[in-house]
Amino acid sequence: MTSGPVDNIILLADCYKSSHYKVYPPGTTKLYAYFESRGGKFPYTVFFGLQYILKRWLCGPVVTKEMVKEAKQVMGQVFQRDDVFNEEGWNYIVEHHGGRLPLRIKAVPEGTVLPTRNVLFTVENTDPAVPWLSNFFETVLVQAWYPMTVATSSSVYRQLIGHYLRLTHHDDTLLEYMMHDAGYRGVSSVESAALGGAAHMISFKASDTVAGSSLLRKFYGLEGVAGHSTPSSEHSTVTSWGREGELQSHRHMLNVYEKGDAGCVCDSYDIWKCLEEMWGGELKELVEERGRRGGCVYLRPDSGDPKTVVLKCLEILGAAFGTETNAKGYKMLPPCVKVIQADGIDLHSLWDILEHIKAHGWSTVSVYYGAGGALLQKVDRDTQKCAYKVSYAEVSGKGVEVYKQPITDAGKTSKKGRLTLERDQDGTYNTVQHGKGDPAKDVLVPVFEDGALLHEYKFEEVRQRAEGGAQGFDVIKFLQEDKK
Repeated sequence: MTSGPVDNIILLADCYKSSHYKVYPPGTTKLYAYFESRGGKFPYTVFFGLQYILKRWLCGPVVTKEMVKEAKQVMGQVFQRDDVFNEEGWNYIVEHHGGRLPLRIKAVPEGTVLPTRNVLFTVENTDPAVPWLSNFFETVLVQAWYPMTVATSSSVYRQLIGHYLRLTHHDDTLLEYMMHDAGYRGVSSVESAALGGAAHMISFKASDTVAGSSLLRKFYGLEGVAGHSTPSSEHSTVTSWGREGELQSHRHMLNVYEKGDAGCVCDSYDIWKCLEEMWGGELKELVEERGRRGGCVYLRPDSGDPKTVVLKCLEILGAAFGTETNAKGYKMLPPCVKVIQADGIDLHSLWDILEHIKAHGWSTVSVYYGAGGALLQKVDRDTQKCAYKVSYAEVSGKGVEVYKQPITDAGKTSKKGRLTLERDQDGTYNTVQHGKGDPAKDVLVPVFEDGALLHEYKFEEVRQRAEGGAQGFDVIKFLQEDKK
């Protein structure tokens, strides 16, 4: 297989970036840029994914004469003129730096949870002959928005489920398995699945997107896997037995996977008949026997109004298998059987379900969840309003603060000067502008310089840093305001 559609890093940028080296002020020797979330849907971010970009694209000798030659030809055709492409500048990098990028990047440690509107990483050139390089790779570096946004979204899912789990159950140790990533097929590419799947695994250990573990093994030092799944049926494995063979299909599933957990879809035809007569009747002994051996059967509805369907499933299974009332006064299914709802799940539908079953006396622990498109695909760069901007330059030996301040949108006003990210004794983060910060207090860590990775994060370190999400975050208040 080829490595991908783009192998030449000079082509990893919006085309117009190739024209910028000529239009900075004459005498410019330094450009310093930064990346931040300017706000957006969530009030905080879980920073993740920059290391993948650095290791995948920017580390080592990454520019060759052949690449320069190819890019010159491509850009000449793109612009339909021969005076745009910076052939001299790229050849300089090959000849004076051996194809390594003379850049310095500092970033917040991956897995850090911090409020929006704070600097997340900075980029500057280390060779005054190529100041334009600091801003050239904005396109690929900004793509950190995607894993960061998924990591943040999954963190909010965890906080929401955790909120109801603590209200309705005495133990939250199962929390990290209660939101399953079912988004592999619903994303735009395998790379998106790998990045989004890995980001979800920071908060949860349940996933069918094995590409996430593959990425973490290759780029974050993971041993083993970070997401787990269980043998499960789908509609084709049930309906291929025919309508009259539905019971036989479920029995067969339990027999061929006789140990541990198993997941079974139940709405191929009549879900209520399936739950009452098959799972709560003909198959009940098999389910209970599996439970005595430590296994559980997860029964999956896959259509209808989620909150209505989930509650009715609980009531039917509770009548068939019995219930236990926990110390907080909420009903639970026995450990051998649970419901898993993986259709139509986003933050608001999940909130509706959790509140609905709680209001009807059911503990959160009896229902697990899965999300696909809403988890990995229904996000974009504007979800967290991610932006990369130049904030400082040196022109003819003089430092210059660089910023934008649109009269039509104050929210797009950019930061000024050199930046430090500092953390007060109470844990509050603060981005200090104008070069007035204390370098000794700067939380930003040098991670890349002159083609070399300076600091490598292991996945378990990232996961531990992100654990717990944003302290003091009121997830219910957030959802109430987001619904308006």
